[in-house]
Amino acid sequence: MNIPFLNLHPLHDPIREELKVAFEEVLNNSWYILGQKLEAFETSWAAWLGCRHAVGVSNGLDALFLSLKALGVGPGDEVIVPSNTYIATVLAVSHAGATPVLVEPDPRTYNIDPDRIEAAITPRTRAIMPVHLYGQACEMDRIMAIAEKHGLFVVEDNAQAHGATWKGKKTGTFGHCNGTSFYPGKNLGALGDGGIVTTDDDALAEKVRMLRNYGSRQKYVNEVVGYNMRLDELQAAFLSVKLKYLDAWTQERQRLAALYTEILQGVGDLVLPETHPDATHVWHLYVIRTRHRDALQDYFKQRGIGTLIHYPVPPHLQQAYAHLGYQKGDFPIAEELAETCQSLPLWVGMGEIRGVVEEIEKYFYAS
Repeated sequence: MNIPFLNLHPLHDPIREELKVAFEEVLNNSWYILGQKLEAFETSWAAWLGCRHAVGVSNGLDALFLSLKALGVGPGDEVIVPSNTYIATVLAVSHAGATPVLVEPDPRTYNIDPDRIEAAITPRTRAIMPVHLYGQACEMDRIMAIAEKHGLFVVEDNAQAHGATWKGKKTGTFGHCNGTSFYPGKNLGALGDGGIVTTDDDALAEKVRMLRNYGSRQKYVNEVVGYNMRLDELQAAFLSVKLKYLDAWTQERQRLAALYTEILQGVGDLVLPETHPDATHVWHLYVIRTRHRDALQDYFKQRGIGTLIHYPVPPHLQQAYAHLGYQKGDFPIAEELAETCQSLPLWVGMGEIRGVVEEIEKYFYAS
């Protein structure tokens, strides 16, 4: 059996000719940075998402960082982030010069728990950065209400939730300034690195445009200390091609996830993912939990089935954040998730998942 954790060929093969045409157009235009392809994709993404502005940048981490910088978050400030997330969320806060303050998730949805946020707010808090983890929307109305009550900014980390909704509104449109990743394995992935900042604020959008381009709106005229963090024409062209298919790809991911959930109910000690009734889930990852996680992963590996752990070490236990002084046991929910979670293969074109399910059933029923 050979079922990789991710296989992009079934997704790319049907649109291979369109991608080639996009490549040829960029090559023939001889304009590779800040051109018409980027403008077209930014316009299309903003329209698809339902926001006023989309500003293409180099990757998801830079999108979060630039969002914070545009909002004026910096040294001396604190930003509330989930205790279980990919390290890029926390790195963006650090790169802005602020201090990350970790808040535990709801153990049912794995997203930041709104009930725990207010206790983490101090006079130094400037922003809340919710992460729509694995593809499920956070409880954004409650988070926005908390932010408004305390005069805080909200920056959504929308890297894993392209098209997910909270009460019918798409993620990436709630916060003041929001970051998205187009890393190749994302639901909408570039053929390299890419990201985008979204906002409804005209001034913030203009500031991000300057910051991504050396602090410049006019060539060789630099208004602020900026960065080189631009989404290039080629990736924008590829993303424009793929965006046309994203809704259909999402439906396929949702179909596969529903099959997993239906078939795996009651198998062993598996804890299956839950979706909040007011949220939609676009299933960037299908994450199960089990006390047998490590043994089950070894079992899968022996049988040619790829799985991953998202994520094996929570941010507060990473060496990079030892200076914050956290110890094991400080965030028990995040630590339990790190010790028990396992992501199953789920990709567009995967088709039949029975082979994966059968091996899970064999493992538990033979144990």
